[in-house]
Amino acid sequence: MQSEKLLKIVQDELDERKGLQITTLDLRDKTSFTDYMVLVTGTSNRHLMSMCEHVAVKVEENGVIPLGLEGGPGDDWVLLDVGDVIVQAMTTQARDFYQLEKLWSVDRPKEMEKQAG
Repeated sequence: MQSEKLLKIVQDELDERKGLQITTLDLRDKTSFTDYMVLVTGTSNRHLMSMCEHVAVKVEENGVIPLGLEGGPGDDWVLLDVGDVIVQAMTTQARDFYQLEKLWSVDRPKEMEKQAG
């Protein structure tokens, strides 16, 4: 399945499950382990797990086997890896603390690009 189609399935399911502040980061030029990272805020620890479980079921229905689900009902951060898309579901407090959008928006220094290229 194309990563864009998988991304749409993930985004739609998170929206259907009342995920808040759904943000998609395009990581195709930043890393080789995934194409997209979807950040979503949940209203409770239970909500985080429920959203990720529903996304896992939905992608399986579309022929994609999830690679992993990390976190549990009492955690404030749940990660779902479906290959080309990684879902990071967090409580408001965890999202504010870790600031993944800021972390992944930093570009590589020009010196590193010259060395890598």
